[in-house]
Amino acid sequence: MTTQFTAADLDALIALLADAGRAIIMPRFRHLDAGAIHTKTGPLDLVTDADLAAETLITQGLQARFPGCLVIGEEATAANPSLLARMREAPLVFVLDPIDGTANYAAGLPLFATMAAVITNGELSAAAIHDPLTADTIHASVGQGAHRTTHTGTRAPLKTRPPAPLSAMTGTLSWRFLPHNERELAIRGMLHLAGVYDFRCAGHQYSLLATGHMHFSLYNRLLPWDHAPGYLIHREAGGYGARFDGSPYSPFETTGGLICAPDQTSFTTLRDTLLR
Repeated sequence: MTTQFTAADLDALIALLADAGRAIIMPRFRHLDAGAIHTKTGPLDLVTDADLAAETLITQGLQARFPGCLVIGEEATAANPSLLARMREAPLVFVLDPIDGTANYAAGLPLFATMAAVITNGELSAAAIHDPLTADTIHASVGQGAHRTTHTGTRAPLKTRPPAPLSAMTGTLSWRFLPHNERELAIRGMLHLAGVYDFRCAGHQYSLLATGHMHFSLYNRLLPWDHAPGYLIHREAGGYGARFDGSPYSPFETTGGLICAPDQTSFTTLRDTLLR
């Protein structure tokens, strides 16, 4: 099995995400009955029949095009957590979130996305975030920059927002999974910022970062399907990201937090303001 992921392979991945959007996600949007919405770990952790069907369609498509690949889907991992332990050894891994923002999707709110990251030989190599509503996709390959491809096929490069004073910065701060003491620090630190948003959808939040419409994001829990795609796209669009202690982000680590910012100086300023 080849572990080189080409531009044609990325186009095929994007096409699979778009197929799931057209065939499964959008036809069910605002047409889910109560029996199609389920809870996983608790009332804030939802999954719908559309999540499950979309993940199945994309997984089958990936396995057909890339025989022997490992697909780490959010819903498959919920059923079999041991899948995560296999990520480090597989030469070609696809990390997949069929519907990021499931709570929005289930509520009929048009803020959700389909996300995927590609790991070859233990390294992030490509990523895509697809918006099923607009059929546009932001995507990146290592060393090739980040781009948006519209539903008409138009492609344009992405660029993150330039650095700004702390009082002018806007971004997203997910404090839900922070330890109690860090949560209190973060909430107080928010007072020094221009604005903090939460769209309940990491895909759209990373899209705003990579397209230069906000400055930063801060997350504590790092499930790979939530952050590997957006981290890579943001980095290739010119941004800087690292864990809270300054160490590099890795899709194999689910703790340690992640701050994405315009540059390393902005990262340090945000980290010191929000967590110290």
